[in-house]
Amino acid sequence: MKLGFYPKLAFTGIAKNKKTYLPYILTCIGMVMMFYIILFLTSSQVLYNMRGGDVMQSILSMGCGVIGVFSLIFLFYTNSFLIRRRKKEFGLYNILGMGKRNLARILIWESIIIAVISIIGGLICGILFSKVGELIMTQMLDGDISFSFTVSFQSIWVTLIVFAGIFFLILLNSLRQIHLSNPIQLLRSDNVGEKPPKANWIVAFLGVILLAAAYYLALSIQDPISALMWFFVAVIMVIIATYLLFIAGSVALCKLLQKNKRYYYKTNHFVSVSSMVYRMKRNGAGLASICILSTMVLVIISSTACLYIGAEDSLHSRYPRDIVVETTTMEGHYIDDIHNTIGQVLQQNNQEEQDQLHYQYLSVGGFFQEDQVIFDQSKIDTMQLMSSIENVRQIYVVPIDDYNRLMGTNEILRENEALLFATKSDYPYDTISLENFGTVTIKQTVPEFVGNGDDAMMITSSIYLFVPKDTMIGIYNAQYSIYGDEIASACKDYYGFNLDCDDHTQIEIQNQIDRKIAQMQQEDNQFPKVISEGIAAERSGFYALYGGMFFLGVLLGIVFILGAVLIMYYKQVTEGYEDQGRFEILQKVGMTKKEIKKSINSQVLTVFFLPLIAAGVHTAFAFPLIKKMLVLFSLTNTGLLIGITIGSYLLFALFYIIVYLVTSKSYYSIVSNRKKEAA
Repeated sequence: MKLGFYPKLAFTGIAKNKKTYLPYILTCIGMVMMFYIILFLTSSQVLYNMRGGDVMQSILSMGCGVIGVFSLIFLFYTNSFLIRRRKKEFGLYNILGMGKRNLARILIWESIIIAVISIIGGLICGILFSKVGELIMTQMLDGDISFSFTVSFQSIWVTLIVFAGIFFLILLNSLRQIHLSNPIQLLRSDNVGEKPPKANWIVAFLGVILLAAAYYLALSIQDPISALMWFFVAVIMVIIATYLLFIAGSVALCKLLQKNKRYYYKTNHFVSVSSMVYRMKRNGAGLASICILSTMVLVIISSTACLYIGAEDSLHSRYPRDIVVETTTMEGHYIDDIHNTIGQVLQQNNQEEQDQLHYQYLSVGGFFQEDQVIFDQSKIDTMQLMSSIENVRQIYVVPIDDYNRLMGTNEILRENEALLFATKSDYPYDTISLENFGTVTIKQTVPEFVGNGDDAMMITSSIYLFVPKDTMIGIYNAQYSIYGDEIASACKDYYGFNLDCDDHTQIEIQNQIDRKIAQMQQEDNQFPKVISEGIAAERSGFYALYGGMFFLGVLLGIVFILGAVLIMYYKQVTEGYEDQGRFEILQKVGMTKKEIKKSINSQVLTVFFLPLIAAGVHTAFAFPLIKKMLVLFSLTNTGLLIGITIGSYLLFALFYIIVYLVTSKSYYSIVSNRKKEAA
């Protein structure tokens, strides 16, 4: 044989099957491009040198592994459509004299051609669009735009290795399928699995139970810690249940439609349902995959977009005032010195403090067993602590005088009485017993408090206890007797205020305060520890974190959308080729093209929109879990999350309908033009 025989056969095979190979190659190019862009951004010196750039790059680095693993799984899955379509052709080659070694050579050359086109095309697109990604990230970080164009050769090398490995594994799988098949099986591959399946009610019932349990978890969990711990468990349960229900439920649906004589015995419905019932096991798996990918897109896009859009709300939750100065002491003369120093700095900068927030507090963590609080962690079994992490809560003890001053109330408490304010989860008891202190009676649960921002950044829920100052000192002594000097919490003075100036001025004022306090600490060895924080100084870090998550969410969303679209397309194309013969026979016995089109629409509409509806239901039930997890990121704007989730679903539904219109045309063109294609 001539040297170019096998490459020529490989090129010819790809060209003649361009309807199936072209979308696959384009998707491969998209995967390679996304992978390179994320790798490039994680190593970009332009981003690294910006405020918050390192945070954003660490977030993006997590996406490399996700896209790599998804590419491996998804390309394996979609390649099965290609092999199924080509098996009949390979069977014909086999009968005409080609051995399995010859077929393997054709497959090897096809894999090399697809891999080269995909990797080179993906890298070219990735290099071109990497600068766009860098400019977007620069805009998110509010950094100085750099128009210098760079190429990361390390990212190119890693991308080349990863996807060469993926294509090699796909080739091995294809060779395995050809090696294990005989010529007759290859020729009849289009008709494999054409036995009418039975409706497996046990599998369907198991799917319902799993889905109901997952939905119950989503609705019943109250605190964010439990939501975070159980979220991935619920996701796995939903994925398994979705596959079980779509595989078993779709068969049951077809059986029920066949029993409905008014529906079934119509030209368009009869043909569509009788065709579907033979392949619903495979059809159900495809629909389930579309549903899962659609749900992933909706959850990722809505949650990350909400975080980024609501970043300013989260920032103000974390930092209730523009500048905050915390002093680790309750001694009045030190506190007065610090406040006077702050006043001097403001006066030098022609600024006046606004919305002053000043109070004292004690912060201490404890393990809750109903209304009992254990400070000594040695008394808690490690497994018990890990399995009941939601019972670990932070307690903020605030003098009742400070509460009355800030909230404009006149509450009077007796000894060992308290007002209580709980965040992120409720506290249902009338008393609280603190280790080494005693029992405090909850006189009243109050609806709100200004807080200090620390609670907003903590993953654990918190309790504010407003007590007489003597009680606060007693609680301090109780936890000090357990923890000792090294880890015991100290009482702190919280002092915050707003300023009417730009971010640059606020940062300069905060730096001046820090320098003056550092000088005071050098002059007095007993001077307490002082920490200052400011919104202006931390804004870039917040936007880096949330912007990085949003950008990564968009990229992952695009990758998952590519996956869903390709499955939709292959589902229609594969079924179109399978139904060619059936519709040709029906045309010979008198079925018109108009009736064929009605039957196609009936078939597509019967099941095609089920994944979109199911994805909407999954997202709706996941909403409570997502809402609670976003609280861990200091985002409490429920209205924003609802609006973005609904908007994301509507936009995705519009996109889904467009895909339906395109793929239904592909299906119709295949089943109604067999003779033309054969020619």
